[in-house]
Amino acid sequence: MNHSLTLEGSREQAGAWEAELADWVRQLGGYVKRAEARERVGAYLRGLLGEVERRNSWQLSEYQGEAHPYGFQHLLNRARWDEQGMRDAVRQRVYEALRDADGVLVVDETGFVKRACTRRE
Repeated sequence: MNHSLTLEGSREQAGAWEAELADWVRQLGGYVKRAEARERVGAYLRGLLGEVERRNSWQLSEYQGEAHPYGFQHLLNRARWDEQGMRDAVRQRVYEALRDADGVLVVDETGFVKRACTRRE
């Protein structure tokens, strides 16, 4: 086996993934009003896709090399963006990635209320 071909193929694949992610970030950025928040969308997605054990604002900030989580907290809680438009874009992207002419995709948007578990001793 020629390891240089395998390594080169891996580099090409990584480059293709990075280009696809950059395209996706540009598309989603169109739903965010301010430039700072658009940049944060890319950092947020990279953090979610990265090797972060817990995906919360603190952990994602540390992964990005930031000292505090304020940027991600602002994006999620206070930044102005078109939530419905972004939701629809994500839904369409998932559909395109998972569609199969012979398959059926069922999306269930229901959720279950989490209850505190109490231990009796």
